[in-house]
Amino acid sequence: MKQRTKEAERHIEAVLRAMDVLDCFLDHPCLSTKQIIDKTGLTRSRVMRLVGTLEYRGYLIQDSVSRSYLLSNRAAGLGKSFERANNTDVLIRPVLKYLVEQTGESATFYVADGVERVALAREEGTHAIRLSIFEGQRTPIHAGASGKVLLAWGDPDRLQTVITNKLLRPITRQTITNPGKLKNEINKVRAQGYAISKGENIPDSHAIAAPVFNYENRLVGAIGIAGPANRLVESQITGRIQLVIEASQMLSKRYGTIATDAKRLQR
Repeated sequence: MKQRTKEAERHIEAVLRAMDVLDCFLDHPCLSTKQIIDKTGLTRSRVMRLVGTLEYRGYLIQDSVSRSYLLSNRAAGLGKSFERANNTDVLIRPVLKYLVEQTGESATFYVADGVERVALAREEGTHAIRLSIFEGQRTPIHAGASGKVLLAWGDPDRLQTVITNKLLRPITRQTITNPGKLKNEINKVRAQGYAISKGENIPDSHAIAAPVFNYENRLVGAIGIAGPANRLVESQITGRIQLVIEASQMLSKRYGTIATDAKRLQR
């Protein structure tokens, strides 16, 4: 999978600055001219031309009282169009296939559902021997690399629910069942920006996973690879980690995020 098309390398600077203006509204629904200037670092005259153009094309409207700008229904229409096209085959599967091509291992995208993780999409690896995981499969969220990612960047109450309700049951001999140890592991995952598991969910298997964020920089899910432990050996781990992080950043961008450094994103 190519990260960029040839056309994506041909930038029109004025269009990029107009996109910078629109990006300002991701966190703030109503902005004054001065606030847009402060957020973009552009000159007042340039911001005035850009917002004027966006208003003319119907993407911004100006409040007649406050003189502040808001996104219009036309801009909202783009979001609705994205939602209609926001499906697994369009957004997720191409990145999973890319990860399989780069690593040879099966790649899976997980989402959280209560205290479980669900395999939303999966692409099988190229090796004859691989882990048996199917789309729709549910597993306890506390076991495995993807589960730890979902706990690290997801709903902060989820980890407490798992611990409080004594759901840290052992799945294998390597499953983390001690609450304090799991909390330390989640802190470590957040600090490094990815998770690794060794036989925590399936014996004699290793997995690597990283978080995927949307345009609000909120967690969407976890993408990762998993395979027999004898293939994900220590000498290959560093390279595989980088490939998984790269895939997570690629998918995050497809979901519209700007900041893709997981270590800097808060819950």
